[in-house]
Amino acid sequence: MPTVTAETAEDVSKIAFGFMASKALFAALHVDLFSHLSDDPKTEGELSGAAGIPLNRVITLTTALRSIGLMVREGGKLTNAPAAEAFLVKGAKYDFGDYLRYQIDGQMYPVLQQLNSAVDGTLDPDDIASYASWMSDPEQARIYSRAQHAGSLGPGRTIARLVDLSDAKSLLDVGGGTGAMTICLCKENSELGATIIDFPNVSEIGWEYITEAGLVDRVRYIPANALECEWPGGRCAILMSYLFSGVPEQSIQSLINDAFLRLRPGGTLMVHDFMVDDQAEPQLAALWHMQHMAFTPEAASLTAARIIGAMDAAGFDTPVDGEVIPDMTRIVYARKPE
Repeated sequence: MPTVTAETAEDVSKIAFGFMASKALFAALHVDLFSHLSDDPKTEGELSGAAGIPLNRVITLTTALRSIGLMVREGGKLTNAPAAEAFLVKGAKYDFGDYLRYQIDGQMYPVLQQLNSAVDGTLDPDDIASYASWMSDPEQARIYSRAQHAGSLGPGRTIARLVDLSDAKSLLDVGGGTGAMTICLCKENSELGATIIDFPNVSEIGWEYITEAGLVDRVRYIPANALECEWPGGRCAILMSYLFSGVPEQSIQSLINDAFLRLRPGGTLMVHDFMVDDQAEPQLAALWHMQHMAFTPEAASLTAARIIGAMDAAGFDTPVDGEVIPDMTRIVYARKPE
């Protein structure tokens, strides 16, 4: 039996209280503390005035944020830690604060209340949510889509650099949401046109982003459930991003088979998602799979090896994988034989 020490007890406590650290982050985003400190260090009193929050609450919240490394005190004033400055300030190049605030805090955290019932099988079927039911609600669709768009632009730029689509003319983005990744791929490949399949409410929101990106002549939407509608064929490339972690595990092989049939010879399939290895790393991917189980009990943890095996079985040539978001997501991609 392993020896129990003060250090091991502390580790367990940190894990158990991790949700408090998350809520501290979400609360700071809610009142925009990181933006108020961007390039402008402040005392707690100055930050209180800028944010319009009582001083005692600012002190308590920023103390928690300093304890988890998101803020630091320098010369008697508070400033953002480098990671907070890069990712949590509104308008920053890699800002994904809205993704954390609206999707993770606003939508995912409440659903986690039913995780226990999902695990032991007592969850009422009426409580098993799905993206289809979420996206049928215009307000929920806008909240989810706004957050997802903010969180997908960075990975989209990485995928556009990683996967060579220079010879591709047509992309099918299955469950492509607001088109963040399609936008990145089209900007990187000037000859590429795209079709995005997603729910009607999401498609309406996505068209706003496509218009803003100046791609209305290169992108079209099929407003439908991507798991139920007929996909167009003859595609040069197909992308499935964040799709497999939110569907029943038994659907994965059939989705990859469908992609194979709808690609032209030499076409490329790309699967981007949260993926873990045999050692349950990275931690963030493992935890993301767990939270998906709260509303999709038939989903399962994904590994790159699992996706590679499914691509091999479908007939793709030598699938390869690479990291997209460090310590969180990976991409597996392969070509259909000529």
